[in-house]
Formats: sequence, structure tokens, C-alpha cells
Amino acid sequence: MATAAQTPRFTHPAARGTCPFAPPPAYRQAQQEEPVSRITLWDGSASWLATRHEDVKAVLADPRFSADSTRPGFPFLTAGVRQLNAGQPTFIRMDDPEHARLRRMLTGDFVIKKVEALRPQIQRIADDLLDRMTADGRTGADLVREFALPLPSLVICLLLGVPYQDHEFFQECSRVMLRRESSAEEVGAAQDRLVDYLNRLTEAKRTQPDDGILSRLVERGELTTAEIGAMGRLLLVAGHETTANMTALSVLALLRNPDQLDHLRRHPEAVTGAVEELLRYLTIVHSGLGRVATEDVDLGAVRIRAGEGVVCMISTANRDEDEFPDGDELDLTRDARRHLAFGFGVHQCLGQPLARLELQIALGTLLRRLPELRLAVPFEDVRFRGDMLIYGVHELPLAW
Repeated sequence: MATAAQTPRFTHPAARGTCPFAPPPAYRQAQQEEPVSRITLWDGSASWLATRHEDVKAVLADPRFSADSTRPGFPFLTAGVRQLNAGQPTFIRMDDPEHARLRRMLTGDFVIKKVEALRPQIQRIADDLLDRMTADGRTGADLVREFALPLPSLVICLLLGVPYQDHEFFQECSRVMLRRESSAEEVGAAQDRLVDYLNRLTEAKRTQPDDGILSRLVERGELTTAEIGAMGRLLLVAGHETTANMTALSVLALLRNPDQLDHLRRHPEAVTGAVEELLRYLTIVHSGLGRVATEDVDLGAVRIRAGEGVVCMISTANRDEDEFPDGDELDLTRDARRHLAFGFGVHQCLGQPLARLELQIALGTLLRRLPELRLAVPFEDVRFRGDMLIYGVHELPLAW
């Protein structure tokens, strides 16, 4: 049984290979040769890396692996991520029962039935954005700036009760907070600005309530302004960054796989399954999910000691050949529902019904309304977000 004495295999994060859609080769090699590997993190600390679908699911489902980032040994992926956890914690960095108590306050806003009722509104937003993007005979645009980013930003602002006219401010804060190379000081300053903004907005809801989530949390009377602001920060940042990057990266992946693009054009009703396969294939949470063992646990051939961290690589788990044969291929006819793009277990992404709906509408609308959609620059000139905690592209110039 291997233990902490094992020699670190490599430093995390590893460098990407020639395919920008694939996980770094070092992770794929580890999956084949040493599925639970010892690694070194950015600050020189050691952690374990889980790469197989079976092992990643096991860690994320096991309460002996804690999501509490205040525990010694928790594996922070960057200096900025560690700084993000220095402020008011959010429930994704807590364990039950406190995690469950806070999460339940939001569950009703993201149940499938309630989210599905938003379909007409989200469809109108998508159509309005495309109307502007194609106005006056325009034949090209940056998809990120004009469609992929504003769509989920408008939706999450609507749900939270955040003024959309402030989107440039909170998007800039998000960029700093999610940039891998941001210093702890830069992340702390951006987080302080966003927290101050949301705390002031929360206080305003006490005298000027609306139908948004922030107002409803105020009305419950169970949380402090700081706790509500922390929830708002989590939902605001995650609610636009993830879907925006999945939308743009999905479009690029389809353009690079014309047979799959053609399949989806010919079978628009298949968009629901196509979104699941794209989530599996792209896995934009590309740095992994951190946990720390609260007691000794055997994982595969490895014994992980109490206090040791584990980084769960959902990107390699989602390409595990034992779970997804030919996993490196994009196949929109595949049943990909077992993917782990939203995590697994009690901390599985709360907003996944909304993300799925936004992606279905975004992709379906783009392909229906822009049948000649194509890249406007050489593929080699596309700038990928390897420098960010959420993967994607910085811009996506398209023509039609």
C-alpha cells in the first residue's frame, strides 16, 4: 500500500499538450500508470492526484474527504485560491451539516421545474443578443463579448437582483479572482471590492426589496449581510463565468469537428444530449477539485492519511476509457450522462439545471440562426484560457 513517502510525480498544474481541448498529457499518463499519484503544488506542498472516474467519484462522495478549506492540508491550487478562502466562506467550502443548511436556502431557486419556467425569458435574451450581433448586415463578431458572456450574466443578474449595468465591474473582479497568476494581494483587493458591492446591495434590499434571490435571503432573517454577500459572490461569479466559457468553447469544438456540427444541425432535437457530451469532453473546471482526508482512507492502491489533500481531476475522469470508450473523441450520440463536469456527491453544482438550459438555448439558437457560422481567424490564433481557473477562450472571432 503506497503512502505519503511516494515520490511526487510532477508539479500541478501540468502543461497542456498539442490539443487544447484535451487534459495535459501528464494527467493522462498518470491515469494509465499511477491513477492515484503524489504531486507537488505551486507552493511546494504535497498532495495526491486522483485521475480515474471511479476514484474521483469515490473521493467526492465520501464524507471522510472534506471540502472545508480551513482544514490543515487542504490543497489550494494557486495563491489566489488560497486568498479567496481568507474571507467569508461559502457553503461549497463547508461540510455538512452547515453546508446542507445554507445550500437548502437556495435549492428551491434551481430545481428543474423552476429553471425550466425561465426558458422563454432566456430564449428572448439569446434572440435579442443575436439581433444586435447581426444588426445592420454585420457578418462577424467576437462571440465571447457579444453573446457567450452577456447571456449568462443577464440571467444571473435577473435571478439575483443585481443591476446588469454593473456587469463590467463584477466581470473584471471575476477575471482577477480567477486568473491563475494573480497574486494574493490582487485577488484580495478584487474580492474586497466585489464583497463591498454585494454587501451594500444586500443592505439596499432591506428597504427596497425585489423578487431576486438576495432579497429573499434578506427576508428569511437567518443570515448576516456578510453571509448573504458571500452567497451572492459565489452565484454571481460562478453563474456567468462557467456558462460563458462553456458556450464559446463548445462552439469552437463543434467548428473543429464538422461531422458533429453537421449532426447537430440535422438533428436540433439532440441538443440536450449534445450538451452532456460537450460538458464531458471539454470539462472547463480543468484544475481539479480539492478535498482533504479527515481520517486514513484507502483509495485504489494508495492509503491517504488524515490531513493529506487530494486533487480530483474531473477532466481525466471524464475521458476515462473504462467509463467512456474512445473518450478523447467528441461524439454527440454518446450517452454522456455519467460525466462529472458538475462534480459529484453532496457538493455537486447547485446551478447545473440552469447551466444546462442556458447551453441548450445558446447552442440551439446560434446554429439555427447562423447556418454559415465559421471561425474568422486561423485556429492557431485563438487564445485559450490556460491562465484561468475556468478554461475556455479569451475571444472567439466568428463570421457568418
